[in-house]
Amino acid sequence: QVQLEESGGGQVQPGGSLRLSCTASGRAFTDYSMGWFRQAPGKEREAVAFIRYSGGNKAYHYSDSVKGRFTVSRDSAKNTMYLQMTRLKPEDTADYYCAARAGRIILSAVWDPSSYSYWGQGTLVTVSS
Repeated sequence: QVQLEESGGGQVQPGGSLRLSCTASGRAFTDYSMGWFRQAPGKEREAVAFIRYSGGNKAYHYSDSVKGRFTVSRDSAKNTMYLQMTRLKPEDTADYYCAARAGRIILSAVWDPSSYSYWGQGTLVTVSS
């Protein structure tokens, strides 16, 4: 059983930066596809950034709303995935969730929350002056 735990959320001013972490326990996730979703109050869960495992290779994917500002990465030795967020905007305010699934995932499924088997509890990011 894989357990995910996010950390690093908080309040930051517009234009600032934060780094979120997602630490996995239960097994090593070197061959897992993983990513980040977010959900703002009253809105649907939104896909943000992903590392897709495909036959030993990794591919990175970002939503248009965060491309160029957010960077997803993974440290396999620490079993931890990161989301480096820069140039934050008030519309980035949301609960951020990490998600994971074993093995390959087709590109079209990367953005679908139902593609992921494991979820963290979420960490709140508030961008406000």
